[in-house]
Amino acid sequence: MNVLIVEDEKSLALEIDEYLSREGFTVEHARTCKTAEEKMFVNNYDFILLDLGLPDGDGFDLLKTLKKMSNREDAVIVLTARGEVDDRVRGLEEGADDYLPKPFSLNELLARMHAITRRKHKLESNEVNLKGFKINIQNRTVCHGEERINLTKKEFEIFNYLVLNKNRVISRTNLTEHVWGDVLEINSDSNFVDVHVKNLRKKLSQYAPIDWFETVRSIGYRINI
Repeated sequence: MNVLIVEDEKSLALEIDEYLSREGFTVEHARTCKTAEEKMFVNNYDFILLDLGLPDGDGFDLLKTLKKMSNREDAVIVLTARGEVDDRVRGLEEGADDYLPKPFSLNELLARMHAITRRKHKLESNEVNLKGFKINIQNRTVCHGEERINLTKKEFEIFNYLVLNKNRVISRTNLTEHVWGDVLEINSDSNFVDVHVKNLRKKLSQYAPIDWFETVRSIGYRINI
């Protein structure tokens, strides 16, 4: 999953980046409203971690801009030193998914991100069961029965994203964006996505038939359950 950190405090942004990167997220930074807005117009994100007090504007304005964009599903967690109830209420009313006042625990931030993912995809727990495969979105593991399948980080991210969006056709561009990050930095002629999917399928098929893992010609992929 990809995350945009909108935070002008460099040390805090770096601390969050390092922590989430270790947890398997793809992370980008923006230190101003202008940079964040430019990135949002180009990319979709699984999470936007939004500071309110930015040097060139208010994070609330950025939140309003995001919510006016069509077909956006970015989850927004407001991270701010403003602890007033009115600010918390305003953030939630204007479309934020959660609010975490500074200082905060990185473990709590991650737990809130997992909770948002569960709500968004209507999951009762961090584990998804799929035709004998068990995908744990918190521990980032895939098992068949009791046997753990050895997937690379990118293979897990691809499978996890497709499973969370089961029965939806996910384009190669969309998959690239959510697994690798900024699409502008990636060669659109490359077949690296297909190579990763091929390797993923090969590993999964060693445990059970995966006829539900479909290729949608000229578009992308779908987990069809």
